[in-house]
Amino acid sequence: MSSTDGITNTYTNPAYNMADKTVSSSLDKDGFLKMLTEQMKNQDPTSGQDPNQYFQTISQMTTVEQLTNLASASTAALSRQKDSNATQLIGKTVTYPGKDGLPVTGVVDSVQLSATKGPSLTVAGNAGIDPDLINNVK
Repeated sequence: MSSTDGITNTYTNPAYNMADKTVSSSLDKDGFLKMLTEQMKNQDPTSGQDPNQYFQTISQMTTVEQLTNLASASTAALSRQKDSNATQLIGKTVTYPGKDGLPVTGVVDSVQLSATKGPSLTVAGNAGIDPDLINNVK
């Protein structure tokens, strides 16, 4: 009977390597639950572990996650409100400080909405005016 050697010349493209290449220094909720499950599977049944500690930790992680979700939702709502406020200025006469510091007055022609920079106004043909600079609306 012949034996075979385990060495082959098969090439595997690195794109097909499914190993996770990202290294994280923090533990997310899924990682924590996996670790907790393994710890509970492998704990010594003769030593007294307090199960309340596990549930308190899970409860705290859930609270932090919900607060994070709430903060994200609040930020998104604030951004939508700022866009809405800017669009309501179309056709209104506004005053803002010019480049030289002197007040500039003009009618808002249009609003440009950007997900990265937020809204900006075009006032009397001058584009890129930050709505936060507006100090008077007529």
